[in-house]
Amino acid sequence: MRVVIAEDSVLLREGLTRLLTDRGHEVVAGVGDAEALLKAVRVLADEGALPDVVVADVRMPPTHTDEGVRASVQLRRDHPDLGVLVLSQYVEEQYATELLAGSSRGVGYLLKDRVAEVREFVDAVVRVARGGTALDPEVVAQLLGRSRKQDVLAGLTPREREVLGLMAEGRTNGAIARQLVVSDGAVEKHVSNIFMKLGLSPSDGDHRRVLAVLTYLRS
Repeated sequence: MRVVIAEDSVLLREGLTRLLTDRGHEVVAGVGDAEALLKAVRVLADEGALPDVVVADVRMPPTHTDEGVRASVQLRRDHPDLGVLVLSQYVEEQYATELLAGSSRGVGYLLKDRVAEVREFVDAVVRVARGGTALDPEVVAQLLGRSRKQDVLAGLTPREREVLGLMAEGRTNGAIARQLVVSDGAVEKHVSNIFMKLGLSPSDGDHRRVLAVLTYLRS
């Protein structure tokens, strides 16, 4: 896996680099601001060496507001196959929603605290690089909480809502079954019901899981 890291804290940037390289991945660029991120990816793309995934801080110089997430959104527009995983100190609903508003493939939003959970963090980076999703449980809770207020989830049972939340974190059916202490078949039934209630047909393929989550987050 080839990774670009955008983080203005040198210590954290070096730490992320070490975490990934120690597990056999290649960090092809490490930058400290959004402009440098866009330039690094552009140069790599021009060389025919587009990375698999970008890991970027939401807030970066010069204003430390939304430079990182805006650069990430731009990269997703320019390179639809590029995975983007953003890191944030806090759940920032506006930025999470903006990032999720585009393509449903290869996107992640994690709180920086998750970096300490090394295995889960690296798994999330790999999942996003492969076109999957990785959403922090706190992000999911807030965004789905907002959706409840709009009565968007009225058609789902409490268990289906719980399954949907775990789907949004990027968990497989097997992982959801272990979390909820139920059978794989029970989870498959809940997932099928969610797809049916959302009107997602089998023709939508494997991305129905992501589309199911994004349907709610965009409501």
